[in-house]
Order: sequence, then structure tokens, then C-alpha cells
Amino acid sequence: MNVALAFLVVPPALALGSFLNVVAARLPEGRSIVHPPSACGSCGTRLAWRDNIPVVSYLLLRGRCRSCKERIGLRYLAVEVTTAALVAACFLAFGLTADAFVAAFFCSVLVVLSAIDVERHILPDKIVLPSAAIVLAAQIAIHPDQALEWVLAALGASFFLFAAVLAYPKGMGMGDVKLCLLLGAMLGKLVVVGLMAGMLLALVPAVYLLARHGGAARKMAIPFGPFLAAGSVFALFFGEPLLDAYLRGTGL
Repeated sequence: MNVALAFLVVPPALALGSFLNVVAARLPEGRSIVHPPSACGSCGTRLAWRDNIPVVSYLLLRGRCRSCKERIGLRYLAVEVTTAALVAACFLAFGLTADAFVAAFFCSVLVVLSAIDVERHILPDKIVLPSAAIVLAAQIAIHPDQALEWVLAALGASFFLFAAVLAYPKGMGMGDVKLCLLLGAMLGKLVVVGLMAGMLLALVPAVYLLARHGGAARKMAIPFGPFLAAGSVFALFFGEPLLDAYLRGTGL
């Protein structure tokens, strides 16, 4: 049943991904995410409905504007596909439950934040803080017996990264610290897995840049938000058995 449900949510999830692209493009610039309607970022031509179908339009147009033929960024396709895949995975994993809706919201927020961080190296408070509050409130409402866990995880993860910022301020920013409020609110104790996974993932480009550019790599900025997001998604779906196995192995 969950498989059928996962397929059923793909079309609305693709539409959500299309909306997240609008948010990623406009919100950091302080523009309305409602008006005006979608248009080409190069020539300003308003998009017809046939050019605004998630994924399909991008593929049919071969990633170019119908009017000016300017290339459309791959981000648009990536956000739509990733959003649909993660939302479907949430309902596949949790079924038709409140947990699935909260997880889908969480993953969607991480997608748009990652897109913004990759392009602009910022994590807007306008998205991070309200999302953290919504997720925390939802988690407490769904699992009131675990309320303390959600609160402590949010604060603990944020404090952990804040300490890292104080120790190495060039490595990350306060946006990452605030993002950890959202991660902890969603993941609870599993945020430990999310943070560790995110840091391990971030080592891959760091090592590559260091090997290729040597000491100059220290001055190259790498957005950390997407790695925290990826690690947190991993923890959401696979963190519990990993953490349980670790605790059993250590006798805790």
C-alpha cells in the first residue's frame, strides 16, 4: 500500500518542487513568490503553461528558453526531481501518517535551502527559523512524550555547531548553526547521525580541492548546508538502526 501511496504523491511533489524553484530564485532577493507569474530569467518572457510542467517541460525544451534559447539552469530540474523523490520516500517509509507529512515538509525545506546555499552561500532566516518552529511544534504534537528529546536535540545540535564556528569561523557560518535547530527538531537523537554523516560527506569535496589546489583550497568556500541536509536525510531514513547498532556495540 505504501508503494502505491508513494507513486500517488509524485505529481503533487513535482508541483511542489516547481514552487520551491520560485522560492529559491526570488526569496533571497526579497521578491514576491506569488507575483509576477513565472518568466524566463534572461529575456523576461512569461512562461506559458506548457513550458511550466515540472520535469517534462525542461526535457522537451532541452533545458533552454523557448523564446531566447538561453540555457535554463540545471538547478530547476534537480530541485523538482529531488523534491519528488524525497516526498515519495517519506510516504513509502512512514505511510499515510502525520510523521510522513512532517518528514515531507522537512525534506522539502532542506531541498530549497540547499539550492539557495549552493547558488548564494546563504541560508535565509526567513526559511530556516519558521521551519524549525513548525517542525518542533508538529513533533511535540505528534509525540508529546518525546517533547524533551526534540527540544534538547535542536538546542544541542545548534550549540555543537556554534562551538565549531567559534573554533573555526572560516569553516561555516551562523546560518549552519541555525539550520541545526531545524535538524534537531526533526531528528531528535538521530541528529547525531545526521551531523556526522554531513561532516563526512563534506570531506569529499574538501579533500578533492586540497589535492588539486593545495594551500589555496583553504580560501575556497564550500557551502556546508547541503551536506548537513544530505546527512540529515540519511539519518531520517537510516539513522535509527545505525544508532541502535552503535549503542549495542558500545554497551550503552
